[in-house]
Amino acid sequence: MEPSPGGGGGGAGSAERWGAEAARAFQHYLDRAAPHTAGRWAGTLVAAAVYALRVYYVQGFYVVTYGLGIYLLNLLIGFLSPMVDPELEALDAGPALPTRGSDEFKPFIRRLPEFKFWYAITKAFCIAFVMTFFSVFDVPVFWPILLCYWVVLFVLTMKRQIVHMVKYKYVPFNIGKQRYGGKKGPAAHASKD
Repeated sequence: MEPSPGGGGGGAGSAERWGAEAARAFQHYLDRAAPHTAGRWAGTLVAAAVYALRVYYVQGFYVVTYGLGIYLLNLLIGFLSPMVDPELEALDAGPALPTRGSDEFKPFIRRLPEFKFWYAITKAFCIAFVMTFFSVFDVPVFWPILLCYWVVLFVLTMKRQIVHMVKYKYVPFNIGKQRYGGKKGPAAHASKD
């Protein structure tokens, strides 16, 4: 048989086309979910609860949970850290006074933006949930030791991060920061009179 003039491998082409359409549809729904922060995080909490119930019901997969906890801690550090580390910036440039008006104020820009943080956490919970269906990942271990080690690791890491935030005077949250309303319309001026 000779290949058809339209090109062989019609199955491979349709699989690629289907994969591209599925990726495009998935990206479309991700883009639509982007402005709905509370809804996204509620969905992640549901995924976390389903995973916790699965681990509790099966009474196993503690190593998977420990790995998930370490990964989540790593994501949290990226979320709380500035994109440009002030410690490294001070070493490169040395201590200097601002020379321009734009040097004085640097807004806090995260190393890991909120949307990517949410997406990575949600994906991690989904992958860990799927891993609980394969017995190869159910390594027998005394889970209280893993829990204690994770808590110590969390406390030490957060202490270091908080000391870094205090030393370089940055706050990664909007709580307590002054907000500026911008220009007000004529109705706002009329209400003051």
